[in-house]
Amino acid sequence: MSTQTMRVGRTDLVLRSYLKRHPVSFLVTALIVAGLAYLAWKFIDWAVLKAVWNPDRPDLCGADRPGACWAVIAARWRLIMFGLYPFEEQWRSAISSVIVLATVAISCFPAVWRAKWLIVLWIVSFIGFNVLMTGGILGLSHVPTRAWGGLSLTLYVFASVCIVMMPTALVLALMKRSKLPAIKVPVTWIVDFLRSLPLLVVLFFAAVVLPFGLPDWMTGEKLYRVVVAFAFYNACYQAEVIRAGIESLPKGQEEAGKALGLGYLATYRYIILPQAFRVTLPATINQIVIVFLETSLIVIIGFFDILASGNAAFGVAQWGTTSTEVYLFVGAIFFACCLSLSKYGAFIECRLTKRQER
Repeated sequence: MSTQTMRVGRTDLVLRSYLKRHPVSFLVTALIVAGLAYLAWKFIDWAVLKAVWNPDRPDLCGADRPGACWAVIAARWRLIMFGLYPFEEQWRSAISSVIVLATVAISCFPAVWRAKWLIVLWIVSFIGFNVLMTGGILGLSHVPTRAWGGLSLTLYVFASVCIVMMPTALVLALMKRSKLPAIKVPVTWIVDFLRSLPLLVVLFFAAVVLPFGLPDWMTGEKLYRVVVAFAFYNACYQAEVIRAGIESLPKGQEEAGKALGLGYLATYRYIILPQAFRVTLPATINQIVIVFLETSLIVIIGFFDILASGNAAFGVAQWGTTSTEVYLFVGAIFFACCLSLSKYGAFIECRLTKRQER
């Protein structure tokens, strides 16, 4: 008897044994599987078999159509991906998005996990992004930030917030653990106050209210004010994550650093923070995923991000019934990005665990 036949026989025996001991559970499981299979078939039938793909036939995308109308994506993908960015200059927005995605991808390789290399990589990529998107030099026409939109704006806000958030969170966490009341008390109040506010209130304050209290030379671009407020708000949450990670370590770690003759900065750099970041890695990845999802809130304060671009894509008469398809497309982009971040976090966690076991 072959090995495969023996495995099939064992599986059959296990299923029969389970059916005899738990008939109700088996029936419920079978019904759930059948229901999921039915829903999967209905979705495939709607999304693929009966779908409309030709962008030249919007007349087939009426409210009574039997399938999905993916023709709206083919016809309006430029608006969804690039927003209000000038049509003839959209290649700049596409290259800028590739720069951000490539920078994130390169940063994921352990070979470049050096502070100096990462700093140089991100500085160069952001200079390149801003030069391409803004223009005004190298023969590129000037495009103001208010004309930015689509996926490139979403990626820019996300990357900018993460870059500003992490060092700010680290500084806030260390200041909150300070033994000096003049430092600890005000920082604690600021962190707790911002964490008690909805993010939308903070963004609205930075975008609309703050310019009234600042001189003109300090106002700056609306987008940059929003990015800073966005980053500082999430830094308050991340600071609590880092602080919890530091306080979860044995007190002997800091004392060991002092015994070795290390100063405060050296002790935290080489002993405390590496262990704290390892402990808080799952929560940190979760916070980064939340940041990416929350970028959609900037549409409420007047920015034309990928969600606003999606709304505009079906905001005309001929595509007015295709909101479901557009939202599914935008949701698929968010899902792919968040899933990639989560899988990368799991990879880093597994790598650190293996290194710790050696």
